[in-house]
Amino acid sequence: MKKLLLSASLAVSAILPSAAQAQAIPGAIIAVVDLDKVTSQCNACKTAATALRSQATGFENRRQALAAPLQTEGKSIQAAVDALQGKEPDATLQQRVRAFQAKQAQAEQELAGQQQQIQRNNQYIQKQIADKLGPIYTQVMQKRGANMLVEIGQTLASGANLDVTNDVVTALNAALPSIQTTAPAAAQQRPTNQPQGR
Repeated sequence: MKKLLLSASLAVSAILPSAAQAQAIPGAIIAVVDLDKVTSQCNACKTAATALRSQATGFENRRQALAAPLQTEGKSIQAAVDALQGKEPDATLQQRVRAFQAKQAQAEQELAGQQQQIQRNNQYIQKQIADKLGPIYTQVMQKRGANMLVEIGQTLASGANLDVTNDVVTALNAALPSIQTTAPAAAQQRPTNQPQGR
């Protein structure tokens, strides 16, 4: 019995070194990519960035257009309240205050909706770019013989011959000729406490 266990033990020890060698990790062949440069130089990315800036400018213009009359009305109401010197405002002034508050709430709601849409648009643009970049990374790595790709901002130093940014930009221009700059409408969630049919 001891001889059988000893033989089995020797057989296993003879096999293990070759199994360990078979699983050795190859040496790293690293390439680097500048993602800031990729997303600022790809053609569709430039167009999308311009569209987002335009949306942000439109938002700011609308914010100012809503704020100016509200500010004027607010000052007028405050002057009327101050003129009462602590007396109770009449029904007309109270109605003006309520109307002002309603307009203010409506403006805030409109601006919040616009701001959310711009944020959703930005996320949608980033998703379209990211969806195309994944396969491009693999293609560029295969083409250049790399088995690892690192963002250049995560490195301390690298040689210029390791930079594949231009390859990635070229491939992204081919794979993503245009970007949709308006996110699809958000899916409406169904109320959870609807009665279920039988």
